[in-house]
Amino acid sequence: MAITLHRCRNIWVKVSGHPCWNVQKALDDMGIEYVIAKEPVRRSRRSELEQQSGYTMLPVIEFEDGTFYREESKDMAQTIREGRLGTTASSG
Repeated sequence: MAITLHRCRNIWVKVSGHPCWNVQKALDDMGIEYVIAKEPVRRSRRSELEQQSGYTMLPVIEFEDGTFYREESKDMAQTIREGRLGTTASSG
C-alpha cells in the first residue's frame, strides 16, 4: 500500500507531543512505507491540501486510491499500530 503522509515542515521535531511525529513514528514502527509531503506550518496556507482532502489540520494520510484519513494523532497512531490503517480511508 503506497501512502503519503502530509505533515508539517518541521520534520526535525521528534518529540512525543508533536502530532506529525507521533503518526510518522507509528508508520516507521510498523514498517509501513510512505512518502512525506511537507505542508505549510500555518493552517491558513494549506488551501491545496484542503481542496484535495477537505482537511487543514495535520497530519493527514493520503492513500494511493485518492482517499484520505485524518483523526487526532493519538488515534491515528493507535489505528496504525493495530494494523487497521487500510480500513479507515474516506474521500475528502
